Amino acid sequence: MKRTTTVIILIVIVASFTTALIYLWQKNQEDPITYTTQMASNQTIVVKTMATGSIVPKEEILIKPNISGVVEEVFIEAGEFVKQGDLIAKIRVIPNVSNLTSAKNNIASNRTSLETAEINFKTQKAIYDRQKELFDKGVIAANEFDQVNNTYLQAKQQVEQSRINVTQARQNYDIIKTGTTSGLGNVAQTQVRATVSGMILDVPVKAGNQVIEANNFNEGTSIASLADVKKMIFEGKIDESEVGKIKEGLPLEITVGAIENQKFDAILDYIAPKGIAENGAIQFEIKGSLKTIESTFIRAGLSANASIILEKAENVMAIKEALVQYDKVTKKPFVEIEVGDQQFERKDIELGISDGIFVEVKKGITKDDKIKVWNQIQGIPKYAR
Repeated sequence: MKRTTTVIILIVIVASFTTALIYLWQKNQEDPITYTTQMASNQTIVVKTMATGSIVPKEEILIKPNISGVVEEVFIEAGEFVKQGDLIAKIRVIPNVSNLTSAKNNIASNRTSLETAEINFKTQKAIYDRQKELFDKGVIAANEFDQVNNTYLQAKQQVEQSRINVTQARQNYDIIKTGTTSGLGNVAQTQVRATVSGMILDVPVKAGNQVIEANNFNEGTSIASLADVKKMIFEGKIDESEVGKIKEGLPLEITVGAIENQKFDAILDYIAPKGIAENGAIQFEIKGSLKTIESTFIRAGLSANASIILEKAENVMAIKEALVQYDKVTKKPFVEIEVGDQQFERKDIELGISDGIFVEVKKGITKDDKIKVWNQIQGIPKYAR
């Protein structure tokens, strides 16, 4: 029994020894690791963040009527250019019966006042004529005549003022009834004109639509909207995780989805002080003014993306960030430089900005140094092929 156990133990030892020899022999047959190298190059490194939004006019003007009524005729279409003062639409007034009656009564009241003033004026003129004749003969004193003269002049002025009031009452009646009156000319309230020069963006009404005037209690009905399409801005939103990295004055690169292979320069000039919750995240509104776009027509409302340039280093020495290693203790960056055939030496380096692919190297190496690719993917071992 003991002899059989001994034999089994010996067999196990011999088998284990043989397996170890085979493993070591296979390991010796593997190719030795050969590291490749790369060299530094000049790169332009840009660190940026993205924002989505659209292109809108810097100032969009809404044209509204000064009187309520029905649109009688529209003289413009979307896409047309207009100048300040150009006729846009004409309004037909539908008078308010209460206001019309009040205006008519006002005319009658002012006419009555005029008749009274004229009667008083005739009386005062007769007194004035008599007193003047007596004054010329030296019968009455100058002070007494002055009082009569003043009363006469006041009566005359009252007549003139009453006539003006009657005229104004008639004009007010005409405006309430028809929207215009004699003497208004191009400033007639029934004529809606452009307040600024620009392109017509939208005409939300057409002939027959009822419109309301703009006043303290109602913003009024928009007849048309217009803007200077050469002054456009990017209006978008940025996530709260990125808003702390940006500030006013940073450059933007705008790409418009509908305009291929073209970028537009802009300047970030507004960041909302308050965020808005959207889909579980806080978004902050931003605006950027586009620089001159004379050569390209950008339609209002086109979707766009903005690259906000946080940092930029032009034509600097850089290496791929994958070549950089970090000391396990000090956490300082270094690379390994080839000093002989597959022989490398550690070099501490100072890094600058990085875009995630390339990183700026401020000092520690030269462009002629060959840098070890330390984390390259190894080939398949021979015994596994």
